[in-house]
Amino acid sequence: MTRVKRGYIARRRRTKIRLFASSFRGAHSRLTRTITQQKMRALVSSYRDRGRQKRDFRRLWITRINAVTRENEISSSYSRLIHTLYKRQLLLNRKILAQIAILNKNCFSIISKKIIK
Repeated sequence: MTRVKRGYIARRRRTKIRLFASSFRGAHSRLTRTITQQKMRALVSSYRDRGRQKRDFRRLWITRINAVTRENEISSSYSRLIHTLYKRQLLLNRKILAQIAILNKNCFSIISKKIIK
């Protein structure tokens, strides 16, 4: 049987995977089989956490807006404030409202008083 010289394709694939896992610790960055397992796990986690990140930030914004509305006694709750926003057809999303509430509370109270009236 003749000797078969393997091509560079498999090596190129492995080096590409190794570059992905170069920052991992221990065998997760050295052994090909564990590198592929960790790569799959990392990609699954990143896909899952992209959706979770959106959820978490929305919760944070809602919490911040609710805290400032209750602190300043502008409105009795966050839900009433948002309800009046939608009724008045004002296009202020929760992210912008939360930034205004944290950075400039006077401006937020002016906005919410105008909304409620």
